Amino acid sequence: MKIGAQLYTVRNFTQTAEDFATTIKKIADMGYKYVQVSAIGPIPAQEVADICKQYGVGIAITHTNPARIKDDTDTVIAEHRIMGAKYIGIGAMPGGYERTAEGVRRFIADFTPAAEKIHAAGMTLMYHNHDFEYEKYDGKLMMDYLADEFPKIGFTLDTYWVQAGGADPAAWLRKLSGRVGVIHYKDMAWAKGKQLMAEVMEGNLNWESIFEATKAANVEYVMVEQDDCYGADPFTCLKTSYDNLKGVL
Repeated sequence: MKIGAQLYTVRNFTQTAEDFATTIKKIADMGYKYVQVSAIGPIPAQEVADICKQYGVGIAITHTNPARIKDDTDTVIAEHRIMGAKYIGIGAMPGGYERTAEGVRRFIADFTPAAEKIHAAGMTLMYHNHDFEYEKYDGKLMMDYLADEFPKIGFTLDTYWVQAGGADPAAWLRKLSGRVGVIHYKDMAWAKGKQLMAEVMEGNLNWESIFEATKAANVEYVMVEQDDCYGADPFTCLKTSYDNLKGVL
């Protein structure tokens, strides 16, 4: 199992090439060998690749602007070849698509040509879920529409958001087995009357079950992510998660 850091966690420290390099070094020093490139500044793909290579960090996946994926697919593929990433990530169903059965199907129809082109290039378009995909439209979960009617897409399953949607992360790993090339590990805690994101194994998710399902589903990359650190140092949060995962996977 390959463990990486989702750079969205440290997005405020990746907006220039200089800051990006400093951040990658810090992440490499923690022990991470891979990253997901997400929410960084306007840094060319070659420079991103060179910086990561300098510190021995591989790029597994990105989150890329959905409009670029759909309308400039060839360029997006070329950039991912430069970075050595075979997974092209979309962070969620973009705005402009209604959260209805018809809206989901329109999203699938609009992005299928890009997904097919990406697949033909030896890569995979990956969909990252939040909680709203676990709402039922016409008696069927949005995640089921995506799984059943969008065969060329893979899934970056997010443990926190699956749980927030009232579903079981381990069950969904089993259901999507073979299509979850990347998973986001993010814990869920309850504190001061609120549901909070937490470092991996510092909250209340059933990690024993998730670990077993992750292995059984042939997940290639585990990406640690914490969207909100609630004022704590995000680098410290990433380090805590990495240390907790060492020897477990």
